[in-house]
Amino acid sequence: MTIVLETKSLSRSFGGIKAVDDVSFHLKKGELLALIGPNGAGKSTCFNMLMGQLPPSSGDIYLSGERVNGLRPRQIWRKGVGRTFQITATYASMTVIENVQMALLSHHKQLLRFAPYAHRMYRDEAYALLDRVGMAQQADRHCAVLAYGDLKRMELAIALAHDPVLLLMDEPTAGMAPTERVALMQLTADIVRDQQVSVLFTEHDMDVVFAHAHRIMVLNRGQLIAEGNATEIRNSPLVQAVYLGGGTLFDAEETADA
Repeated sequence: MTIVLETKSLSRSFGGIKAVDDVSFHLKKGELLALIGPNGAGKSTCFNMLMGQLPPSSGDIYLSGERVNGLRPRQIWRKGVGRTFQITATYASMTVIENVQMALLSHHKQLLRFAPYAHRMYRDEAYALLDRVGMAQQADRHCAVLAYGDLKRMELAIALAHDPVLLLMDEPTAGMAPTERVALMQLTADIVRDQQVSVLFTEHDMDVVFAHAHRIMVLNRGQLIAEGNATEIRNSPLVQAVYLGGGTLFDAEETADA
């Protein structure tokens, strides 16, 4: 078993508030791991620490066995960590393929050196990535006219341009229609299987989580309160009370004692 990502007693405080409290977990190669919880549970804070956007107050983060605490986001990205965001950020004035070409230029450290010729470089490689996510036919369309679901698929192609070993996906299906959600997560699952990329994702659509995640972790008030497969999480009384029963934030210890 190859461990791609591991956290040990990871914590982050903002004043007297513990947004993430002593969270330890691991992610295996080729695994699709979901991180769920009510709003305010600490999911985004956890993601921001993993990507270097926030330093942990305590605890450690390991990528393929290397401690990466204190590294900047770009340094972590260079080590093979990609990320997609809840709200897509693309170059609206550029075409779909040009957006992916920019990501490839950055990956190959040629973003500035060949800027005047950027539109000619890595076009075949960019097209192959777009084909992988079902966007090849829209390669020459401008991003400004794309449907939101298509932007999400293009963002995935951009993330894959760096050939990541780990992909962090923050609510990848947010704002998408139900059929688009299923299609995007099935595409992600296929990439995990075929390319052995490890994926950690947050998601509020439980149908998506239960259908596709190999394993699920549940956060409540910054604490990891449950971990298991879809059946175990769905049948957990504590998870039902804290999250699935209505999304209200309760104190985990009080709920467990009730």
